[in-house]
Amino acid sequence: MTMTGRIWTWLTVAVVVAGIGIQLPLSAQNEEGFFSTAPERFFNVFAYFTIQSNLLLGGTALVLAVWPGRSHGELFKTLRLNGVLCIAVTGIVYHTALAGLDDLSGWAWVANLLLHTVAPVVGVLGWLLFGPRDQTDWRIVGWSIVFPLLWLAFTLIRGAFVHFYPYPFVNVDDHGYGRVLLNCLLVAVLFLALAAGATTLDRRLRHERVS
Repeated sequence: MTMTGRIWTWLTVAVVVAGIGIQLPLSAQNEEGFFSTAPERFFNVFAYFTIQSNLLLGGTALVLAVWPGRSHGELFKTLRLNGVLCIAVTGIVYHTALAGLDDLSGWAWVANLLLHTVAPVVGVLGWLLFGPRDQTDWRIVGWSIVFPLLWLAFTLIRGAFVHFYPYPFVNVDDHGYGRVLLNCLLVAVLFLALAAGATTLDRRLRHERVS
């Protein structure tokens, strides 16, 4: 990885840390939130796909920044692809379906901007510009589906007990399981399309680099 690429990777880590670092105390202090206590509100932040996507992106970027030339195994490659794809889905879904629901100001606006806009931009651009290449194939794509499925299963099972759903489109109490699963299927199609595009593009960029 070039020096520019390493600096960009550290920038990605900084964006994620700043976004989550601002959001956590804001959520804990928000007494208008769904949960009644500050610890519940604090830990509930991690139930959001947005936060988990940022953690995947930031965590794998940190590994690349600290060990830029290290050869990584299949697990890391899967998590790295998950980080890039999930943060891309986060940005797309937020700006096409959820942005109009927000009326934020101050530090809440800053955190929202970092988590839903800046992180997707720096994450995807970082992957496109600096790689590393040859980190994905169709087997990795298959494994990358596991994380979104686990998040969905956790969200629906937890929601059935506590009646909290992090996003309107997965709110079973409002829409029923049929509509929620249809909504998730649409997101899954987007995820798989991005995964296929990333794998094809990764091969092309790798061949151009070799040439």
